[in-house]
Amino acid sequence: MKVVILTLFPEMFSAQNSLGVVGRAIGDGRLEVSLINPRDFAQDKHKTVDDRPFGGGAGMVMRIEPLLSALKSAREQMSGTLVKTVLLSPSGVVFQQVTAIASLSLEGLILICGRYEGLDQRFVARYVDEEWSIGDYVISGGELAAMVVVDALARHIPGVLGNKQSIIDESHLDGRLDYPQYTRPENAAEGSVPGELLSGDHNKVRLYRRREALRTTFERRPDLLTQQLFAVEERRLLKEVIDTN
Repeated sequence: MKVVILTLFPEMFSAQNSLGVVGRAIGDGRLEVSLINPRDFAQDKHKTVDDRPFGGGAGMVMRIEPLLSALKSAREQMSGTLVKTVLLSPSGVVFQQVTAIASLSLEGLILICGRYEGLDQRFVARYVDEEWSIGDYVISGGELAAMVVVDALARHIPGVLGNKQSIIDESHLDGRLDYPQYTRPENAAEGSVPGELLSGDHNKVRLYRRREALRTTFERRPDLLTQQLFAVEERRLLKEVIDTN
């Protein structure tokens, strides 16, 4: 998969593109990430990419011309036709696990990182396919959001994660949060490892993890459970969780 990111701060991506899951995906040739700076397409000597908003108000707004030239350059890098242009914006729909998985069917993804007070709406209306948000809060720009999106995508590219079970057990993949994890030592001043995980009984381990995933979801994100259909076994486990809370 190919991802092109339009950003005024390409240097911010150097660590992600060389380390961890994303770095491994790029190194293996399973993911290609390129960076385009709209400032490189500004026509004046000061490389201006923003201007004051019509109607007044605080802050500046990113101008159409440098953005459009940068977008044209990004599209020239895309060989296929299944390409989506996405603006990272606090006004967008919330980016979710299912969004990441669905995006893997694309041939390419162009991510635009907003800055200042945002982009000229004429550019957004004509050239942006979707707007994504990573949560109900405001950050300084779209770069951190773009990193989140790229990381979430990389994890689901076949062959990137060595252990397929890591993908299967991901939080949010089945509408539930993840179960708690433990490692050595078995006993510590902070407590002991639950007996089910030490039993060697795979069914006990499976039921424990399923129950505790439901418990975590019930306690922290009960809204996720209202969207689910439960099998008989899960209804029993969820009842255990509710009865002990």
